[in-house]
Amino acid sequence: MARLNHSTLRRLQNLPQIPSVWEGDRRPMATDTNPSIDADSEAPGECIIWVDGSQGMVRAMDMVPTDMGPEAIVRTLLRAMEHPQSPAPVARPQKIVVKDREIQFFLRGVLQDLEIVIEYVPDLPLIDEIFRGLQEVAESRPPQLPLQYAEIVTEKAYQIWKDAPWERLGEHQIISIELNLFGIDTLYISTLGKLGMDYGVLMYRSLDSLKRFRERVVKNKSYDNLEEAFLTQDCLFVTFDREDDLDEDEDEDDFINLASLPLSEIQPNFGNLHPLEGLRSILYDEEAAVVLVALEALHRFLRDNSQKLVRYQFPSLNRRYRIPINLPDGEKKQVSVKVETLPDIADELAAMTSDDESEDEELEVEVPRLRDDLVPPKSFLSLGVVPWETAKYLRSNTQFHQAAEGEIPEVGDGLPVVVIQTSKPKAELLIRSLQEAGGLEGICFNPGEDPMAGRNYDLGILKTEDGDLHLFGEFIEDDPVHQEARKKWEQRCKKTKGWCGLIIAMGLTGASRGQPQFKDMMALLEVRSIPSQELGLGPLQLIPAPF
Repeated sequence: MARLNHSTLRRLQNLPQIPSVWEGDRRPMATDTNPSIDADSEAPGECIIWVDGSQGMVRAMDMVPTDMGPEAIVRTLLRAMEHPQSPAPVARPQKIVVKDREIQFFLRGVLQDLEIVIEYVPDLPLIDEIFRGLQEVAESRPPQLPLQYAEIVTEKAYQIWKDAPWERLGEHQIISIELNLFGIDTLYISTLGKLGMDYGVLMYRSLDSLKRFRERVVKNKSYDNLEEAFLTQDCLFVTFDREDDLDEDEDEDDFINLASLPLSEIQPNFGNLHPLEGLRSILYDEEAAVVLVALEALHRFLRDNSQKLVRYQFPSLNRRYRIPINLPDGEKKQVSVKVETLPDIADELAAMTSDDESEDEELEVEVPRLRDDLVPPKSFLSLGVVPWETAKYLRSNTQFHQAAEGEIPEVGDGLPVVVIQTSKPKAELLIRSLQEAGGLEGICFNPGEDPMAGRNYDLGILKTEDGDLHLFGEFIEDDPVHQEARKKWEQRCKKTKGWCGLIIAMGLTGASRGQPQFKDMMALLEVRSIPSQELGLGPLQLIPAPF
């Protein structure tokens, strides 16, 4: 049994002892029963509580995992003595009563030098009353969505997740939805997800609120200021997270791109932000009805303009729809909505960021330079897949193998790979260069454009462990062959949880050109597929060389 050290014991002995009886207990309960308790909300636990029975007040309360030992109840007790949460004096009690024999014997052993009587009682009426109150609060708390709308609004949210508007829209590219419903004339839609971190749809009630928030985010760099700016927003929102109970065994620091997860692991969350109300993770009837109409309108608009809303293009578009809805009072109504893009607003918001970047230019961290001296010129490049059996063979039968840092799930038709085929001497030089750079960190595709030719490119980039970025290919973005290859690449990477490979092969000028055989494959590097947002380069522009 652990004992209090001498300095702690002397400090507690110096506390004034008051003639009161404290009750203590630990009981199982859901962590969201009391939102004021600082605890891990991902799993149920136990609540430890210490109350002053004489004064009828709570002195300390904690949520702990169910499997945490009896030491936890002592830690909470010491806090109740030295740092009570209620406006009570620092003190130690004359008597403690508990209804658990095991806790009683443990406390007797630990607190034996503090002159506190520790007794067992069959009932703790004050704590019973407190827990009844907590349970009533939990049971009376409204659901995240009203029952009338819960199923259909959740269904529409999953529909938006499948639409993935963030793949085509930046956060500054705003879509307005005019609906004239429950006092809301127009919602201004901004999507989250371009960076591959937070995914969602923000529905601002006013354009001024959206602009003010963007302006404050750009100008205020400190965390405190950003938090204040966050709470000044006036919007409804839908965000997407991973199901809470699916990542218990994973490191909290592990980054997982939600886009790589199956739909069954995605959970939509709904809420409201207002400067006077703050953050509320609950939608009431009228709000849920508005969100329902907005999500359906956004879905139809994305569906009808799928060919026009492509990357880096945000033309002026508008559509009108009539959306059926059951109002909270039971009335059935057809809501007329107008959905349109706001390219002028997008330019204005983008200018805020560019102006700030020019002001802070001297303070910015240097962006890694994109080099084009790693991959040999005139190499044959291709995107494809190797069956899992082939991948297993290559891991032990190539000149160089860089193993994945984690386990690659063997799902789908195989490992998605980039193949670089060149001559044997150049392949050996490429392998050696990668080794000298510490290995390969990942493979990425980033947008590029040639303003003079009016052509967009999909740039293949290798990121080495030393932080350098290396161009390995320039693919014409609207080439149907490349589009199909990229589509399959993304689908396969999603199945492998973001894992892919680089194969370096020889035989460029031989009979196996474009179709390297096992004997031609000299290296396999298994790495992550890096989202372009993670590199933070943005669209790269070809700058003509000066004469």
